[in-house]
Parts: sequence; structure tokens; C-alpha cells
Amino acid sequence: MTGSMKRADTAIGIGVLCLAAVVGWQTSIIPENAAYARIGPRLFPWIATGMLAVMGALLTLQGLRGGWEHDEPGELDRGGLAWLFGGLVFNVLFIGGTTVAGTTLVPKLGFILSSSVLFVCTARAFGSQRPVRDALIGFALALVAYVGFDRVLGYKIGSGLIEGLI
Repeated sequence: MTGSMKRADTAIGIGVLCLAAVVGWQTSIIPENAAYARIGPRLFPWIATGMLAVMGALLTLQGLRGGWEHDEPGELDRGGLAWLFGGLVFNVLFIGGTTVAGTTLVPKLGFILSSSVLFVCTARAFGSQRPVRDALIGFALALVAYVGFDRVLGYKIGSGLIEGLI
């Protein structure tokens, strides 16, 4: 492994440590609210800070010891990027529908269906050849996320065809 790769690997680790410091600083200025029982608004950001710090330390240490294994730089997978970009565009357009000047251009599918399509496109971008399996997994994950946000937390994330049945 060349010296420049080792320096780059170490720099990434130090960058993650810096990110942990910024997240920790921002977490420390979140105001505490006495209305919370035992878990305040800082708990999960502190967990994320700790995880970033551990990951940054491990990456830095590994970089100092000679770096980690890399895939050789190769050709950009334009097809994969196209699937990923297409899934994101689909999700943005269909989650709440698209209306221009009172005319509906794209129907409103809601969070569950549009997120399921995004999951299928993302899996395809990473090489999956099983869209039916991916659709079922994506649907299950989107359903759990919807129920968690909408029903448990009361945070509306996009109602549509399936959400109206729940």
C-alpha cells in the first residue's frame, strides 16, 4: 500500500472524529425539557456522537497502521446511479403527488408505496436481480416505518393508497 493511501485513510478517520466533535457540540446545546420523563432530547444524539467517535478512532488507527483494503478505482457504474437517481425522483414525485396550477400531473401514492419503489430501485442499483423479493422487503420496511412515525410518534409522513386502509 502506498503512503498516499495510508494518509488518505488516516484523514478519513480524522474527518469522522471531527464530525463526532461537531455533533457532540451541537448536542450539548440542545435544551433539556423537564416534560420528558427519563429520556431527554439529547439521548440519541449522544449515542450517535459516541458511535461516530468510536468509528473515527478505529478508522484513524487503521489508517496509521497502513490503511484498509480498497477496491481498485474502476469505472463508474452509470446504470446503478441511474437506478438510484430514478428511485429518488420517483419517490419525490409520487409520495405526495405533483400538482401544477391545480392540475394533477402525478398521482399521490403515499409513503409506503413510493418508499417500496425506492427500495426496489436502490436494491437494483446495488445489483439485485430479484425485484419481487425486494418489493416485499421494501413494503414491509416502509409499513413498519409508517406505523412507527404516523401512529406511534404522531408525525405525518405522507398518506396515500395503503395508508388510508390502515
